[in-house]
Amino acid sequence: MSMLFKPGKIGTLELPNRLVRSATAERMADADGRPLPKLKALYQELARGGVGLIISGHMYVHPSGKCHPEMMGIYSDELIPGLAELAEAVHGAGGRIAVQINHGGMQCSPETVKETIAPSAIDADFLKHPPREMPPAEIELLIDAFAQAARRVKEAGFDGVQIHGAHGYLISQFLSPFVNKRSDKWGRGLVGRMRFLRAVCRAVRAEVGPDYPMLIKLGVKDAVDGGMTLEEGMGVMTALESMRLDAVEISAGIGGGRSSSIRKGIRSAADEAYFRPWAQKARKRTRLPIILVGGFRSQRVMEDVLSYGDADFISLCRPLICEPDLPNRMRTGLQERSSCISANLCWAEQEGEGIACKCPLEKLDR
Repeated sequence: MSMLFKPGKIGTLELPNRLVRSATAERMADADGRPLPKLKALYQELARGGVGLIISGHMYVHPSGKCHPEMMGIYSDELIPGLAELAEAVHGAGGRIAVQINHGGMQCSPETVKETIAPSAIDADFLKHPPREMPPAEIELLIDAFAQAARRVKEAGFDGVQIHGAHGYLISQFLSPFVNKRSDKWGRGLVGRMRFLRAVCRAVRAEVGPDYPMLIKLGVKDAVDGGMTLEEGMGVMTALESMRLDAVEISAGIGGGRSSSIRKGIRSAADEAYFRPWAQKARKRTRLPIILVGGFRSQRVMEDVLSYGDADFISLCRPLICEPDLPNRMRTGLQERSSCISANLCWAEQEGEGIACKCPLEKLDR
């Protein structure tokens, strides 16, 4: 059997294969963050398409952390019934789903928040509005917001929770010396900068219990001068087991106004798995299962990463927007490579559109 389609485990969660749908901002929620029917249909299609684990698009844990319009919310118990319908829809289609919880911090859109917040009041060319510095009481409030969001994830019947600690959002901001210039216990060196993440993980674990799968998406390196270095990121990686996490998905941190986690124009195997060197370093720092994202398109490269032990799971985003049934097609030998051409035209350009493949593809014969 192909390594890609061997069963795997993340904590107590048993998965039928090693393919993970990486969290993707679907933009399929109403103004209050409630998921729309088309999101349920999308998740059902992914589940039927054979992916081992769906990780939802990021959900905001507090109104101050809503990153963009049409983002899903998990900041109130009133949202649980609608979220439970999502979980039931995936389970009914034979799938498994975890929820990614997030706070945008300084990267929230002016369309969704009146002011942005961050560990420190900084300014940068890529920021639309300089954030204000968070007082200690607000830090504690948001730690609890993450914890209560995780409780709602479990109560709604999802299979696990993923904490978003990448892509320059709030946890990523606390980890980064580019943003976190605090002189109190929440800053002052890597140990202090990790304190917010440690507190979030501790609070989440207290709410969901010892056996509920808790994952993290971690940005291990910033793409801005003065940001978190790869060596510091590996320092965070070393500490994750002590935070009682069950798996880590490796990605990038602060991008400085551009995405450092998504690359265009992936045309060959050499372009794929662009975070693999980071995973190889991480493998020496942690015993946690590693989920690797970053430009995977061909089954051969995915299996090579798994066979060398550089990662335990392969995470996909754009290929599953293009072809939700790609896992089944690979498993049955109908297709070896995604049709995705990495033009980055998936993202919604106007309200009500949602993510969709808009590339000029020459689809493979079905």
